[in-house]
Amino acid sequence: MSKPTEPTPENTEIPADDAVSRVLRSAESRASGYSLFGSGSGQASALQDASTTGENERDGFDGEQQDREDRQALRRVANLSTELEDVTEVEYRQLRIENVVLIGVYPQGAQEDAENSIRELAALAETAGAVVLDGLLQRRPHPDPSTYLGKGKAEELRGIVASLGADTVIADTELAPSQRRALEDVVKVKVIDRTAVILDIFSQHAKSREGKAQVELAQLEYLLPRLRGWGESMSRQAGGQVGGAGAGMGSRGPGETKIELDRRRIHTRMAKLRKQIKGFGPAREAKRANRNRYEVPSVAIAGYTNAGKSSLLNRITKAGVLVENALFATLDATVRKTQTEDGRLYTLSDTVGFVRNLPHQLVEAFRSTLEEVAESDVIVHVVDASHPDPGSQITTVRDVIGDVGARDIPEIIVFNKSDLVSEDDRLVLRGLEPRAIFASARTGEGIDEILVRIAELLPSPTVPLHLLVPYDRGDVISMLHRRGQVEHLDYEEEGTRVRALASEELAAQVSQFAVAE
Repeated sequence: MSKPTEPTPENTEIPADDAVSRVLRSAESRASGYSLFGSGSGQASALQDASTTGENERDGFDGEQQDREDRQALRRVANLSTELEDVTEVEYRQLRIENVVLIGVYPQGAQEDAENSIRELAALAETAGAVVLDGLLQRRPHPDPSTYLGKGKAEELRGIVASLGADTVIADTELAPSQRRALEDVVKVKVIDRTAVILDIFSQHAKSREGKAQVELAQLEYLLPRLRGWGESMSRQAGGQVGGAGAGMGSRGPGETKIELDRRRIHTRMAKLRKQIKGFGPAREAKRANRNRYEVPSVAIAGYTNAGKSSLLNRITKAGVLVENALFATLDATVRKTQTEDGRLYTLSDTVGFVRNLPHQLVEAFRSTLEEVAESDVIVHVVDASHPDPGSQITTVRDVIGDVGARDIPEIIVFNKSDLVSEDDRLVLRGLEPRAIFASARTGEGIDEILVRIAELLPSPTVPLHLLVPYDRGDVISMLHRRGQVEHLDYEEEGTRVRALASEELAAQVSQFAVAE
């Protein structure tokens, strides 16, 4: 585990554990309507170090997390590259740690929101494996349609990139293909956008066959309009006048350029992936139908990325889901069984995290995974209480919940990581969501209250039953405990007299044992 960098004379005023401030340290001088931020080291690692006890060091065991060693088994070594500096001169780049500069554009009066967004972009970039060197925010009403920042600021960005030795520029919004190419031609290094970073993280963290297929589909949808050819890759592959004007038999024909061939192959691959993802549906529906047949309610844990959803699931069910203080640490849905205090069974499902400006390709590709939210009976909406802007997190998650048709499902707001916030911050958060629960998956605070609230909101059986069950039908008593709500048992000579509440379907199954009260 990496350690926070030692404070230098330039950043002595910034707390060592405030990784966000290190990345977004405002320069003493601001020039011409843009803000320049100083360098920071290891934001994603520092976020991990901020909690010295770790996510797993809790009072209760939260399951084995065997994926952690696999994820940390590969390490990249910096400063071993001999590539050309001008990205326009080469087509392929080698794998290495990338040094990045962040850029963003914001209108008048939206500086605070822009800084929160670029903080998040810095964490995304480091989660993807990059080193954030600097950031630049440009104040202008709208992004320049040509170079995003404008010609003059793009030239200044080229100077910043050259002085810092950066090899990648990341924009805080999704760039049009023409904007990316034009800006790349000016700064002479690779230019990507926020969407590309998120897709890269998803590609690294996907584990299951369905998750990998969903990520690949989203990547291809993003890549298709951004294909770019170099040199001979634009030439015709067959037919055409290959040797000049009328050069020989068999040389005439419409031909096909390499880029057209790539587009056709991408369309073919996307069709195959859609069919493959659709093929995963029946198995998922069969599991869900099995739960519905036995009337097992479901609770979905949803929320912003890195809010602590997996930690909460581990705390309640000892699921052993990988927990890491990084964005999008877990992608694949995990379903675990648990029960209320009165013995009613229900399932808890951990879902993929959300983020502001979530690429629409991912929303579409992960729609099958988000079905767990849409089909649930209760949604536990986990919010990071220590985040500088929890209100925007809540809005982002609710927008995605609405997109999948789950807006009418009962919702429990849980402010996780409450051990990291002060009493004054709690008052502010309470004003934001008066009925929210303050909890900490690390210390166990609020967990019991969450379970009580879940038990209150779960659909309860409503049909009263008065039964006399023979002693040789213990399976009926077991089913009533499992699927209904047993209120009273009395053992008589003829059998067990039961008073319980059940659903209409269960009441019909045990109607043969009904007796008068």
